Amino acid sequence: MITKKDVLENIDQVKKYIEEADNKKEEKTIGIAIKTRWTGDIIFQSTKTTYNEAIIEKGDADLRGADLSDANLSGANLRGANLRDADLSGANLSGANLRDADLSDADLRDADLRGADLSGANLRDADLSGANLRDADLSDAELSNVKFYGKGGNKGLKKSQLESFLRALGFIIVD
Repeated sequence: MITKKDVLENIDQVKKYIEEADNKKEEKTIGIAIKTRWTGDIIFQSTKTTYNEAIIEKGDADLRGADLSDANLSGANLRGANLRDADLSGANLSGANLRDADLSDADLRDADLRGADLSGANLRDADLSGANLRDADLSDAELSNVKFYGKGGNKGLKKSQLESFLRALGFIIVD
């Protein structure tokens, strides 16, 4: 038990400790934190200021389940050659800017791409089976050998979406 005498004898030390604690600058980590979409746990913390730089710094493309919603990844190169087989399966990329991104060979199975801008993106040989592409912009995207559904897929395509879909596949619509 601390006595009044003990406190009075150590008051100067306590004051000094409090003053040092108040004067200590809080160190902040500035940059990008890539978190999981389900738990919010951090997959990777970077001091970089853009998602492109953070992903490159990470050194691999294992972003399974990452929450990259509304991220600006325009022009990003997530091709296997640079980041070894980009794995974005289950990732939340809703609203993300992926304009002109190289996502060739990427694993985007079950990814949430609602409202994502994929215009001009290279999706050659990507796996989009089970991905949510509602309101995604695929105009001028490279879709050669893209896998949209597994064998026996049952996803519907609205008539209003047909022209954009065929154009994205490289078809020219003629009357």
